[in-house]
Amino acid sequence: MIEIGHPKVPIMRQCELLGISRSGFYYKPVGPSEEDLELMRLLDEQFLRTPFYGVRRMKRWLRSVGHNVDVKRVRRLLRRMGIEAIYPKPRLSFNGTEHRKFPYLLRGVPIRRVNQVWSTDYVTAAVM
Repeated sequence: MIEIGHPKVPIMRQCELLGISRSGFYYKPVGPSEEDLELMRLLDEQFLRTPFYGVRRMKRWLRSVGHNVDVKRVRRLLRRMGIEAIYPKPRLSFNGTEHRKFPYLLRGVPIRRVNQVWSTDYVTAAVM
């Protein structure tokens, strides 16, 4: 979108109009190093053999084959590759299919005297 060498609008003004900094315009992203590419290849091969290995276990495996890496680097590389260990994750936000939901029937009902409303837990009442 920025036209370099425009006769009337300098690059500084074009960057200002687009809402980006000039240093952001001139920035050239650096790709992964050769060592990172080699580690990513090894991580990918190991993941295909043992998809249940997490970051820490992958770090231990890399160290056992002679690469001195830390957890942060392994975590960054696995995220870049989109790899995540396969393990049973908590499913706390899903309702049980065997439990029925009942509507709240007392919404908007003013409770003004003792023993006007009684309630019980359906599961407890069904068990007893």
